Amino acid sequence: MASDVNHVVLIGRLTRDAELKYTANGSAVSKFSIAVNRNRKVGDTWQDEANFFDVTLWGNRGEKLNQYLTKGKQIGVQGELRQSRWEQDGQPRSRVEIHALNIQLLGGGGGSRSTGFSQEKPVAGAESGSKTYDGGDDFEDDIPF
Repeated sequence: MASDVNHVVLIGRLTRDAELKYTANGSAVSKFSIAVNRNRKVGDTWQDEANFFDVTLWGNRGEKLNQYLTKGKQIGVQGELRQSRWEQDGQPRSRVEIHALNIQLLGGGGGSRSTGFSQEKPVAGAESGSKTYDGGDDFEDDIPF
């Protein structure tokens, strides 16, 4: 029997500054929204179309990244879709948002370096909460091409 898959990867720009709040039990939650643009052809012309997605980033990562999640910042989001259901005024309501598992800060801030925070375990000696790359082969001056 096949497993279900719930995985989303988006690159977009924040539509507003992230909001950091805490639950009653003290868990941090950072909430923000991103716009992801796409081109579509209408008749003989191409038009830009923006799609907007709400994102939630929980815990320590949400606290650490919140200060960098500012309006206009381009980010990459990897996570899963979560649906909330409730009733309001006798009518069923629902909302789908992205539960972020990994955030990459992209383009901007005077350099091309990106910073990412992930749930993955860091390499020994790395800062807690930061995604690191153990590049393996370290080439010195003799590049193979």
